[in-house]
Amino acid sequence: MSKSNKPSVYLAGPITGLDYDGVIDWREHVRISLKLVGIETYSPMRGRESLNDVKKFSPMGEPDTGHLSTVQAITMRDHWDCKTRDLIFINMLGATKVSIGTVMEAAWGWAYRKPIVLIMERDGSNPHEHGMFNEVTRAMRFATLVEGIAATKVILLP
Repeated sequence: MSKSNKPSVYLAGPITGLDYDGVIDWREHVRISLKLVGIETYSPMRGRESLNDVKKFSPMGEPDTGHLSTVQAITMRDHWDCKTRDLIFINMLGATKVSIGTVMEAAWGWAYRKPIVLIMERDGSNPHEHGMFNEVTRAMRFATLVEGIAATKVILLP
């Protein structure tokens, strides 16, 4: 539970190579859907609104844009979020290359025994199809955000 005693969810998914809107859009949709039923969400992009003009995020962070965007700060906060949230919601839909950061977040969630809801294509086309990743995310794998949101509600709400 978060500080407010509401269930809380970390919103994991690829960032590298995407523009700001590509990173934010699905997270905002999930945030609104879960907020309506009293579930808090934590985005790795919170507090980074000043990056809204970034056209392509770097795998090495955005060090010239402030302390919250260095590799060290990103790693520390994302790890903390995976450790302290009640559930990890991972959206891999449409990924064109492996997101190392998101794979780490899945591993942290698994290590801390957090429920992981994975949204990913079922046709085997996603570059994240890998035995180890599949093992830590296999319990709750869905093909759409709508299905993942519904599962999250069932897991976290009475």
